[in-house]
Amino acid sequence: MRPDTPAENVDHTTEAARLERTAVLYPEDAEALLLRAAAHRELSGDRPAATALYDRLLASGTVLDNPFLVRALKASNLWEYGHEAEARAIIDGIRTAAPRDPAPWVIVAESLEAHDELEQAHETFTEAVRLLLTDVPEPPRATHPLLFGRHRVRRMLGRAHDEWDALADSVHSLPITLDELHDPKRVWSLGSENPAELEAEITRLRAELGAYREALSRPFPVAILHWPAGELAELTQAYPVLAAEYPSYESHLAAIEEALRELSSSGTGNLGIVTGTVPSYEAFAASEGASPDDATLLPQYATTLAARGRAVAWPPERSAACWCGSGRAYGECHGAD
Repeated sequence: MRPDTPAENVDHTTEAARLERTAVLYPEDAEALLLRAAAHRELSGDRPAATALYDRLLASGTVLDNPFLVRALKASNLWEYGHEAEARAIIDGIRTAAPRDPAPWVIVAESLEAHDELEQAHETFTEAVRLLLTDVPEPPRATHPLLFGRHRVRRMLGRAHDEWDALADSVHSLPITLDELHDPKRVWSLGSENPAELEAEITRLRAELGAYREALSRPFPVAILHWPAGELAELTQAYPVLAAEYPSYESHLAAIEEALRELSSSGTGNLGIVTGTVPSYEAFAASEGASPDDATLLPQYATTLAARGRAVAWPPERSAACWCGSGRAYGECHGAD
């Protein structure tokens, strides 16, 4: 699926089948590819087929990068087509395991919320933020949905603001406040005959829709290709013509950061970095019927890696490790002003 393909124009069954075939060709990327395939199966309405893909990953015998994420997605999917007891058992298991990745927490909490289990959803969101954000100076971007989800559920339960709600407000960036977005009485305003109330509600909905569109604008990031030092040395030694693209390792790293900042400043979102290896690049060139010393293959290779789920989001949190592999914090390395 092209990055600019509207979601309503996607044949989800066909796209799922394509991703499943790709997973066979690239078993090292099977987890990311099959998760995307399962999402298409769910969107097509074939939830049993999506569950089969989750089970395939869990029973594969390989070490998964995000096993709790797979379980959470399976639980959410099962509940949607009548397997509530099994879904609840999986959710309880995830909460007991207390993973350090925020994504499974978001999925299981929102699943509880979607089925009107507001107290359980609130408890799950709260467990997650306490586990992941206690004594953390700045909430990582990946944890923001936990804070927002907890705020939303508390508004529906009529709870007073607490310190975590205040933190949610501090990281919220839309022009409309969280209190307005999560007001349980908003739905009633849609039936109002007051033009001012209707206009205010339309403004709120546009803000929400803009945020969702930004998050879902591309199935994979616009990615820049990064070669680790050893791989770059091997690449330019094997294919000297590519040395013109990479005068030095330091200039290569600087060019990546500069390109990403330019893209970001121009309004391009969903940016990422993919890491190349010489054997992978050679295999890609062979699949394209081209020579690896053709520099025009490099951006295509980067896009292919991103489509296979290999991209790491940019920019990292300032306190997170820099993408270049230096071991320093991003804010002290390539993220320095």
